[in-house]
Amino acid sequence: MEPLPGHPARRADEHGEGPGVTAEGLAARARGFRALHTGRPAGDPLVLPGAWDAASAHVFEEAGFPGLATPSAGVSQSLGYADGSCPPGEMFAAVARIVRAVDIPVTADIERGYGLPPAELVARLLETGAVGCNLEDTGADGRLLPAGRQAEWLAEVRAAEPSVPFFLNARVDSYLRGAPDPLADALERGRRYVAAGADGVYPLGAPPADVRVLAAELGVPVNGLSRAGREPTPAALGAAGAARVTFGGTLAAETYASLAHLL
Repeated sequence: MEPLPGHPARRADEHGEGPGVTAEGLAARARGFRALHTGRPAGDPLVLPGAWDAASAHVFEEAGFPGLATPSAGVSQSLGYADGSCPPGEMFAAVARIVRAVDIPVTADIERGYGLPPAELVARLLETGAVGCNLEDTGADGRLLPAGRQAEWLAEVRAAEPSVPFFLNARVDSYLRGAPDPLADALERGRRYVAAGADGVYPLGAPPADVRVLAAELGVPVNGLSRAGREPTPAALGAAGAARVTFGGTLAAETYASLAHLL
C-alpha cells in the first residue's frame, strides 16, 4: 500500500518520534480523508474501526479498512486510565503512535478538548498526524452543555487552523445523557453544530430510525455507533442513512474480555 500524501514513514527517529510532515502534506491527507465520506453509494457507510494502540491499528489496516477512529475509552484503558481521566499528553502521544503505525488516515476522539484553548487543541491534534477529531457536548459535570455555547466553541475550533481541512465530527450526546426528547434535541444541536462548521454529526446511541431522520435533515455525514457484533450493525446503520460507522470503545473492550477465555 502506498503511503498517503505527506504521511510520515513508519520508523522512529533518535527521539522515538516519527518524522514530521509538511503542512501541505497534512492538508492533502486531510482532503483525502474528507473525500472518503462523500459520494458513497446508499447503504455503504465508511466503516472506521477503533484502534486503541499501534498493534490494533496495524491489524485493522491489514484487514483492509480505509481509515481508523481512535476511541478515547479504549486508548485510556490501554494506558491504565478510566475513560475520561487520561491526561491529554498521554492521549495525544497514543494517537501519534497509532498514526505512525499505519498508512491510512486516522481521526481521533479527543473528548471535550481537555480544557485547552481551541488553537492549542487543534495544533496538538495536527501534530499527531491525525486528520480529524470527535468533540463531545457533555460537560465536566456529566450533563449536556448548552447547545449555543457548544456551537460557539466548535466554531472557534473550526477556525483555528484554516489551512488544514481536518474533519470535525461533532458528537451529540442527547441519547447518552437522556434528553427528554432525544431526537428533537439532537436535531437542534446538530443544526447548530453544522452552522458552526462541523463536517459531520455523531448522535451517540441514536437508533437507526432516528439516524434516518438526522441524516435527511442535517445535510452532513451522520456517524452511527455499532457495538462490536451487536445491533445495530454497520449494515443496518448504513441502510438507515449513516454515512460513517464507528464502534466507540467496544472493540477494545471485547478484545480484553476475550483474554479471559484464553487462560
